[in-house]
Amino acid sequence: MPHTPLVKVVITGIGLVSALGTSLEESWQKLIAAKSGIKWYQPFPKLEPFPLGLIGQQPAKLKRLTQTVVAAALQDSGLNPPLPDCAVVIGSSRSHQGSWELLARQMHGYDSTTWENKEVVLEDWLNTLPHTNAIAAARQIGATGTVLAPMAACATGIWALAQAALLVQTGQYQRAIAGAVEAPITPLTLAGFQQMGALAKTGAYPFDLRREGLVLGEGAAVFVLESAELAKQRQAKIYGEILGFGLTTDAYHPNQPEPAGKSAIAAIKQCLERSNLTLADIDYIHAHGTATLLNDRIESKIIQQLFPQGVAVSSTKGATGHTLGASGALGVAFSLLALKHQTLPPCVGLQQSEFDLNLVTAAHYSKIQQVLCFSFGFGGQNAIIALR
Repeated sequence: MPHTPLVKVVITGIGLVSALGTSLEESWQKLIAAKSGIKWYQPFPKLEPFPLGLIGQQPAKLKRLTQTVVAAALQDSGLNPPLPDCAVVIGSSRSHQGSWELLARQMHGYDSTTWENKEVVLEDWLNTLPHTNAIAAARQIGATGTVLAPMAACATGIWALAQAALLVQTGQYQRAIAGAVEAPITPLTLAGFQQMGALAKTGAYPFDLRREGLVLGEGAAVFVLESAELAKQRQAKIYGEILGFGLTTDAYHPNQPEPAGKSAIAAIKQCLERSNLTLADIDYIHAHGTATLLNDRIESKIIQQLFPQGVAVSSTKGATGHTLGASGALGVAFSLLALKHQTLPPCVGLQQSEFDLNLVTAAHYSKIQQVLCFSFGFGGQNAIIALR
């Protein structure tokens, strides 16, 4: 069979909501000013207060978060629904877990008045299955094509973009809406991460000597992906091009990365090969940088081992909190704005680095052309994406 060349995939719209702000522009401005959206909250009276990255004063609802970012991405891209011939790939690692917890409390007769969410009733349980958020997004925009709802722990956002890019690259669709949405501030998620010893007690300090764990955050980022030809035809503004991606799994442990980072290194190499890039071509790495002891140590070791010493590195989780499945999508959005403004975003929360890396401590101008965004999820899910 003759080899069909892959279609060029570009990003023409971004919708983003984070603890830093309710829009892409607000989040970016606060990020480059080294602000953090992390504050102390006690959303559930039976649990102690935690530093959290909340968007409002109360935990967000997944459904509203999705509607907001999908509408924002379309508006940013200059598109109006209905968009029947559009693929939808929207992932989440927690999906409707908050609703399930509330239903369980109601069914077992626990008083749920302390958790304001009267919308959840047993009759609606089918609408809270893990994949229904992506289907709701398809309904919102009148899309009647492929709908995918990936779940790959903290690598979900990049997984979703990779799957959508593949649908466009191979000519199955000319357009896709893709990204990830996370509303993870629930009693079970907080208690689970606390039990594991992964939660920070005071704040998020990626790559810092005094780092103490992750801070949970909520957020969402959704993108409009189009073939370069379609974008050109309609004279759409273009944030950047998706060059390639790498997706691997450690097959090692439920929540610890493989110590030598072999599978993560394989994902980086796979991504570069598919993108026709070398290690020296990369100007900036948006690191996973969760501020946990293990992740930052292993991720630093991988970067030091593979890349030339000068490559700029930062993690934005000190500003937004760790948005779990949405974190890679937020990272891609910030990386695209870094390319657009030729500005490196800072590693908020970093004061004294433990590692010999070129970590960005304050936002500054830099000539950048190719960037990589890293996501490493529980269960050893590794996802890397290259953007230009």
